[in-house]
Amino acid sequence: MKQFKDFFRTIFLVFTGIILVCPTTFADENDRLDSIEIGLITCSPHEELYSLYGHSAIRIHDLKTGEDLVFNYGVFNFKQPFFILRFVLGIPKYELGIIPYDYFCKYYKDWGSQVTEQVLNITNVEKQKIAQELAFNYRPENRMYVYNVFYDNCSTRPRNIIEQCLQGRIEYTYNNNYTPSFREMTREYTRNHPWATFGNDILLGVKADLETDARQQEFLPFNLRNDFDHAMINRNGVLTPLVKERRELVAPGIQIIEEDFPLSPTMCALLLLGLSLIAFGIEYYKKTTYVWIDALLMTLTGIAGCLLTVMLFSQHPTTSTNLQVLILNPVALAFIPKIVKKKKSYWFRINALLIFIFFIGGIWQDYAEGMEIVALCLLLRILRHYNDK
Repeated sequence: MKQFKDFFRTIFLVFTGIILVCPTTFADENDRLDSIEIGLITCSPHEELYSLYGHSAIRIHDLKTGEDLVFNYGVFNFKQPFFILRFVLGIPKYELGIIPYDYFCKYYKDWGSQVTEQVLNITNVEKQKIAQELAFNYRPENRMYVYNVFYDNCSTRPRNIIEQCLQGRIEYTYNNNYTPSFREMTREYTRNHPWATFGNDILLGVKADLETDARQQEFLPFNLRNDFDHAMINRNGVLTPLVKERRELVAPGIQIIEEDFPLSPTMCALLLLGLSLIAFGIEYYKKTTYVWIDALLMTLTGIAGCLLTVMLFSQHPTTSTNLQVLILNPVALAFIPKIVKKKKSYWFRINALLIFIFFIGGIWQDYAEGMEIVALCLLLRILRHYNDK
């Protein structure tokens, strides 16, 4: 693996050496830079979970020498120490990677994803600045960055570099009437994967339901591509299109949609509600209370609540206030021993109040699929204990 990385690092150094050469070194430096194309690459989603929102990268292509590299801010390593924990806490480490163009395109072709390139309409000086910025970012001490799916990702990083390196200002043509929330946008991309949607919606809080502006929406590669298509560069009052040409590098292929768990989150929640109703009916008829049902529900919701509680302290801005913790509540775990021993407990009164607040909170937060049904299951248990007195 080290030899593999060193190989690409060598390619990169040679390539950037061609781009970054001092103008006094070669008389035909401008001609050489004229042969360099820099473009924004956009890849359509495929079936891997991490790719459901698409992908962006920067391509630098020397038409004379054939050197052709893709600079990819979406490289991550699951084997990093505590990667999953860091991801949950909002501090996962991603890095800038360099991939030969042919390998990059082959990967997406094999998945059936479309790949397009927007060749940037920029000057030679701006090309040099972009290459210099990428070289600086690829240094070992700069290569890693703290990834955030909405605010600092594989789409926003290329955008920021391009904007910073232009001698003019990019003027976007935004649709200010389009203000979806982060939750609405992610749901659109996970619509064929109900359990991925459920997982997102469980972790996202109230802030994910706020309206977004056009710049925030550019965390999605396709939104960024659309904005680039209509953007202009303002250089001292002279407007020129940001994109010189859009090309299709890889045509869309056939994608096999992998089936999720056969039961949807709603179906699972309804099944739980059905079992709760049956248990309630049997308990009412026999004039008894099955505390093991309470213990099971409290264990399941309590363990899930532990994850949500951790997310409240995450650096993800959109997870800090999540009203679903009112029913997926880790506090329930502390009351299980008393409930099992049928000792006096205030848990059900507390839980009734929390569930009431949960339903009121639905005005501000759009809950994960089936969560209201889970709340009804908990209400049935409260009602059973109330009737048992």
